[in-house]
Amino acid sequence: MEIVQLSRGMKQDVIEQIKRYFAAERDEAISDFQAENLLNFILATIGPAIYNQAIEDAYTVMNEKTEELFGLQKRSR
Repeated sequence: MEIVQLSRGMKQDVIEQIKRYFAAERDEAISDFQAENLLNFILATIGPAIYNQAIEDAYTVMNEKTEELFGLQKRSR
């Protein structure tokens, strides 16, 4: 599976969030390059699992909605 892709703007936002996290939680300043490498690692390693779970969740919701269609059937008298 290919790596999860983010838009340029979203990627930059996440990089800034990673940098803020390191500053706040670890009292460590990291560069854009380091934050981007961490982001790429996360996307490559856990991105597919998150994506697959999202697909399963969407399938469950769609399946439930499809089942609800049977409740809309008209009954013959």
